[in-house]
Amino acid sequence: MSVRFSVDAVDAHAEGQHGRVVLGGVGALDIPGSTMFEKMRYVEENVDWFRKLMLREPRGFPAACANIVLPATDPKADAGFVILENSDLYATMSGSNTICVVTVLLETGVVPMTEPVTRLTLETPAGLVRVRADCEGGRVRGVTFANVPSLPLATGVPVEVTGYGTVVTDVAYGGMIWAQVDGAALGFALEAGEGRDLQTATFAILAAVREQLPALAHPEQPAVNVIEGTMLYGPPRDSQNTARNVSVIASGSMDRAPCGTSTCARMATLHAQGRLAVGESFRHESVTGTLYVGRIVEETTVGGVPAVVPELTGRGWITGYAKYVLQHDDPFPEGLVVGDIWTFADRSSLSGALTAVRRSDPGVDPAADEHRP
Repeated sequence: MSVRFSVDAVDAHAEGQHGRVVLGGVGALDIPGSTMFEKMRYVEENVDWFRKLMLREPRGFPAACANIVLPATDPKADAGFVILENSDLYATMSGSNTICVVTVLLETGVVPMTEPVTRLTLETPAGLVRVRADCEGGRVRGVTFANVPSLPLATGVPVEVTGYGTVVTDVAYGGMIWAQVDGAALGFALEAGEGRDLQTATFAILAAVREQLPALAHPEQPAVNVIEGTMLYGPPRDSQNTARNVSVIASGSMDRAPCGTSTCARMATLHAQGRLAVGESFRHESVTGTLYVGRIVEETTVGGVPAVVPELTGRGWITGYAKYVLQHDDPFPEGLVVGDIWTFADRSSLSGALTAVRRSDPGVDPAADEHRP
């Protein structure tokens, strides 16, 4: 078999959300950088073909995610990783992908497992994340991590949304920047069967908040300055839980899990509004009915702005082991998208315009880079 490139990976999911973990062969990508954020930017600007190869058909699907596991640049971390999603805008943090990475690292023995509890630190582009994994019988039964400090960026702002009128919006950072809107007030039950209508609404909201709230940025990381997705929230189905949400990124991918970064962003907003106390449990349902359990560990500040440190618990499962290859004569070296299931297949569509936002120089054309194998 004539192969231009190959990697070893483990597929997993966290409470229903796919997360491929690439462990072997990534050395050929030759990713420099003195921090994981710099490595993320390098991949974004120079190795974006690999994201497309992993996430688009025939190796991926619209809601697919992948993680490139790399040696940590910080000596306090056990490993680092760069997150790949179908949006062109690279995420600096992801709760579901963190859970997948922890589960794979421990269950495959890349990081030694200690029962009943393994403690480790991961380096993400957003910063260090400290993890406690509950382990039994060689399996990871639960992953709890203290996320990067999370904070509201705008609260209770009226935004004019085409087709929906005036929509009151909160915007907060929880590792990614999320717009948060009361989905129940828009008439949604937040059920999987509403998928197309939920996509339409979240696209419209995201376009409006990006246009009308353009100056929002992380107070210490000015490059993190794009609202990355929309969360619609509402009441829970299970009375034991706190709330339910649907979180959708610009590519149209709806998180099958309760979404870690949007959950942390929501907790930061509720705390700022006096509606969630430090230590109080926040049980967050997904559109599929799965659950993340969060709480605020402590109050802090980021760049002089009040913030909180959120903690989140969920579980991951390994679904497969694979070697992904790119043969020399493959006609689709960056995968393919077709408009029947890919909302951004038409780059002139609203989803296409929202997806094609990059932190790097907009003049950079990843398809023309010199780092393709």
